[in-house]
Parts: sequence; structure tokens; C-alpha cells
Amino acid sequence: MTQDTQDPIHEDRVWSDEHWTARVIKNEDDDGWAVAMFLDGQSEPALVGPWTMGRDKKNPKPLDVNAFNTLVKTAKEVIRRSEQQRHAELNKNLNVAVGGRRVRVALAIVPDEEGATATLRAEDELGETLAVVAVPPTFKLTVASAEAWVLADFEKPR
Repeated sequence: MTQDTQDPIHEDRVWSDEHWTARVIKNEDDDGWAVAMFLDGQSEPALVGPWTMGRDKKNPKPLDVNAFNTLVKTAKEVIRRSEQQRHAELNKNLNVAVGGRRVRVALAIVPDEEGATATLRAEDELGETLAVVAVPPTFKLTVASAEAWVLADFEKPR
């Protein structure tokens, strides 16, 4: 293992390899068990789900390599979908037809603890930039606001 990864752990209730750790935990809501998947360096789990009871119907089924690999794959998918959703929330675009030409208008918001920023960009049908202006991160990109911006010769929206 490299220095930026921890030594593997292969125990019944804790399994760790590479950058992921699975922990079987008591489900607080009932008598069952849950499994939490942690990515190294993160304090919150990327995934928490129910875990199977063992044969004695009291203790959890032990973790194994196949279960761990499935959990890693699922946790990665949850993270990927979350990132896609966040990207979609911060980046919007649409096409408008104004004055006989098609213009693609895109809004990109950059979150920041000190204060988010946003940029409005217009491109022609060939992808050439027509205008770029800073707008408040609260700017709402709609067909109407995009058309108004294009009709105003890309003057910064108020």
C-alpha cells in the first residue's frame, strides 16, 4: 500500500481497502443492522443502508470481499449522482432564437464560502463567444431573461 492509504482491515464488522471503509453498525431505529460506507478523509458516510442479519438472527452477517466490493461500487455511484445533481444546480443553459439567430445562453455559478459568483455567457451557433458578464448568483436563467439579455445587446442584466 502507498503512504496515502491505510493498511487493509478485514474484520466481520469493519472492512477497509484502498480508500473505503465499511462499518456494520447497530440500526438505531430497530433491532436490525446497517452498514455505513466512508471515503477516507470524510467524517460523514457516503452511503448508509440496511445490513443482513446473520444465521443466529441476532448478530449481523460478517462483511466479506464480495459484499465490500458491491458496497464500494454503490457508494461511488451515490457520490457520482450527487456530483451530477450539484453540477446541474450550478450550471444551466438554454437556446433562444432572437432576431433570426440562435444563441446559447449559459449560467455558471461558482460556490464559495466568502460569497458565490456567477457568470452569464452567450455563444452563437458555432460556439463562438458573443458576450460574458458577471451576474449575481441569484440570477434566474429563463427563456425570457435570456431573450431580454440578447435583445439588450448583452448589457449586464440588472
